[in-house]
Amino acid sequence: MRYASRVYLLLLNGMALAAAIMLVWLMVAIVLSVVIRNLGLQPSAWFFLSTEYAMFYLTLLGAPWLVRHKGHVHIELLTSILPPLALQVLSRLVALLCVAVCVVLAWKGYDLVSMNLARNDYDVRAFFVPKWILTVAYPVCFTMMAIEFARFVVGRDILHSGEAGIKE
Repeated sequence: MRYASRVYLLLLNGMALAAAIMLVWLMVAIVLSVVIRNLGLQPSAWFFLSTEYAMFYLTLLGAPWLVRHKGHVHIELLTSILPPLALQVLSRLVALLCVAVCVVLAWKGYDLVSMNLARNDYDVRAFFVPKWILTVAYPVCFTMMAIEFARFVVGRDILHSGEAGIKE
């Protein structure tokens, strides 16, 4: 079990690192595109396509890591005034709801990937890209988010700190 946990954590951190690299690529590609246009030239269609895909992927790849580190956005106005027991119950119920939503989205994502593979669909823009390359991120990332939210349902730690404004 320890080995599986290490592999999972390595995958989670690797996905977050890939998302961070894509964020840097977005900055570089936008600057290069602007410079190329200011020189009176036309940037490659690859710049535009790669930035579109990077925005999509970095959002999904970074999300499980953000859940693990409580980096997601939420308002703690209500949770800051709750007594500890009520905070525990509410936080675990919210995490359970998040698990349910992520499981449904992972399942629907799996259906979408399966359909893309069966139909041999392509994303036709500047280049022909198999659609499954885009949609495979859905089941993987939402499954990992479900796992991360489940840690807050059954683990010692809860999703909400109950302290408004502490992390600002």
